[in-house]
Amino acid sequence: MLSAPSVRQRLRSVPRTAWIAAGATVLLLASIAVAAWPSDRSGAPAGAWSAPGASRPQTPAVPVDGTSCAANVAGMAGFTPVAALDLPARANGRAPAYTFDRTAAVAAGFDRVGYCLELNGPAGPQWVWTAMEPFTTDARRLAPPARGGPIVQQRVNDVEVATNVAGVTTGTGLPGYLEMWPNSYGPRGTGQIAGAAADRYDADDDVQPALAYGSFQVHLVAGTRPATTPPQTVLAVNGFTSPSGPLALGIGPAPTGNPDWTFAGNAAGFTQRRLTVYARSSVLTVTRHPADRQLFPRDAGNGAVVEVAGKFTDPRVTAVQLKVTSGADGWDYGALATHGGTFSLRHRITAALREYRFELRVLGDGVARRAGLWEGVVAGDVYVIQGQSNAVAGMQRGSAAAEESPYLRSYGSPVADGARSGAARGWNYAVGDLTQQPGSVGQWGIRMAHRISDTYQVPVAVINGGENGRPIGYFQRVDTRPNDLRTNYGRLRQRLAAAGVLRNVRGVLWYQGEADNDNAAAHVAGFTALLQDWRAELGGPDTRYYVFQVRTSPCGNGRSGRLREAQRRMGDSLGVTVLSTNGLSGQDGCHFGWEQGYRELGDHAFAVVSRDLYRGPGDGVAPPNPRSASFADAGRTAVVVRLRADDPLTVQPGVAADFRIEGSAVSVTDVAYRPDGQLVLTLSAPAVGATGVSYLGHPGAGPWIVNAAGVGLLTFQGLPIAASG
Repeated sequence: MLSAPSVRQRLRSVPRTAWIAAGATVLLLASIAVAAWPSDRSGAPAGAWSAPGASRPQTPAVPVDGTSCAANVAGMAGFTPVAALDLPARANGRAPAYTFDRTAAVAAGFDRVGYCLELNGPAGPQWVWTAMEPFTTDARRLAPPARGGPIVQQRVNDVEVATNVAGVTTGTGLPGYLEMWPNSYGPRGTGQIAGAAADRYDADDDVQPALAYGSFQVHLVAGTRPATTPPQTVLAVNGFTSPSGPLALGIGPAPTGNPDWTFAGNAAGFTQRRLTVYARSSVLTVTRHPADRQLFPRDAGNGAVVEVAGKFTDPRVTAVQLKVTSGADGWDYGALATHGGTFSLRHRITAALREYRFELRVLGDGVARRAGLWEGVVAGDVYVIQGQSNAVAGMQRGSAAAEESPYLRSYGSPVADGARSGAARGWNYAVGDLTQQPGSVGQWGIRMAHRISDTYQVPVAVINGGENGRPIGYFQRVDTRPNDLRTNYGRLRQRLAAAGVLRNVRGVLWYQGEADNDNAAAHVAGFTALLQDWRAELGGPDTRYYVFQVRTSPCGNGRSGRLREAQRRMGDSLGVTVLSTNGLSGQDGCHFGWEQGYRELGDHAFAVVSRDLYRGPGDGVAPPNPRSASFADAGRTAVVVRLRADDPLTVQPGVAADFRIEGSAVSVTDVAYRPDGQLVLTLSAPAVGATGVSYLGHPGAGPWIVNAAGVGLLTFQGLPIAASG
């Protein structure tokens, strides 16, 4: 059972009759606060648990304007029309101009936004009203954007829908998704929306760099994923930045073609095409709050403190109440208002497989409302993955979709385009198969995270900054502009800072080196500098750093091992933990499939992270790693390689071909394992002139030398051979 807040922080429940008692202002405020949540709703909130009483019909006192929405929708009371667009039939490369612009009226702040789309065409007059939590603080960014305008691709809470179009889901407190950008886009999607398809344009599309089409779409979606509820388009205005093409407009899902009306080209069939934008002026300013699906790094007490804070700006406000729920548990916090004063309400959440919901309500005559709703908040652990394509680890052969979980998160997008990276400022569910999308963490990354979460019952966030085919220099910090979105380091750093996890990363995992073309000196120098910067600003004194020894450098070339030997030595010289990629037969010469590939890499990463950070088992976790070598006899006909651990190893037939005796023409004809942690190499002849021994592995499938967990012997090159005895 979670600990309850202090008495001073709670607003006490009192009988409803106390509401109207004369005087006793403090008692009045407290009673109103608790009355906002009926006692029979103390458990987990339902999806429609929105504004209390919202399901009861209300009659607006005066319609806010002359739109069809205002004439029919009670929930528009309090909204101000701030802009309108009479949409053209065809685009001209620019976003449609405002018919009127009153955005200055809500410049002081707004706590809710709404849209009314009116169409009059073959089906007669149609209208739809939808309102939601704000996705920006700038009223000038509420309408479909011009070229170079904002990119919005995110879930929105507390969506309201009303319409005269049959078949469209209506109601309040609904979960939604907003796609708004001036860019072109593709159908592949982000993987964030349950039921969205990768082969058609719908509620989850893929933003692309070109500014040649444009999307403004509101969808209803399942509140989480995985889920069985299919997405449904509420309204769509598409094609407004096309150089000269027809706009595509619709209310509800399209009956044919793409469900979101993309490429419908139907705007000329409507005699009325008006989009009106609304905002509801706020009565207080919320200065600090959690984000939807945010993961807070857990502290030494296995949790985190979440704060909702702000400033009172409207004298009619008498109090605020924060209701926190998690499953069947609930907590209430309150603060009385003083005009121009501030409030700060805090709740401590536990790092466990449970989500928290924070709802902030304003109390006062004529201004009572919900001021904020933040759902899916958790506390847990944060990891960073960085490197090139095997860090990106997108799907090659076989899917990692079964590893996805509501308790695995990521922040922002690893996309290389600075503008799109800077626009992606939200928490997402982690996905393993897709690349360059919000939530992309890679296949082995999601496997590792899932095993951590499942084993230790803690949410996990993975931030993957990898990019395909990049050399070590590409990832460096530019000290004069560390946040530059034109740099890989700047993009990753900005994501970590915006997520609130900078300096709270538990582990950094690095997989890179193929693009360095076996240039060991450049790789070591670059990684040493990068590691120094990571240690200075990514984590703390207990953060661990892991380096995957690449299979080949460059891709497909396994006969040179200078860079891989340098990576092996980093464990001794730089204090990092080196992981093996040998022993996995699902490799194609560069990348890995899911089975015998990225899945097992995730398992191996989990094992060492578990050992280092969660006090997990240590036996058989480290990859086999040589300590020294010597001749077995004076005749130099055999070499003994002594390993750093005595974990039992399996030597598969044919592995001798991967060994090389340096400085001699002899070959290794047989390899045997001794139970005391030794490999005995039988040579084809006396190794006259031999200076060292190398194990280079190979691309593709086995044979291998592996431990009981399937972890392969690290590649090594030029290990000196001492004399016998």
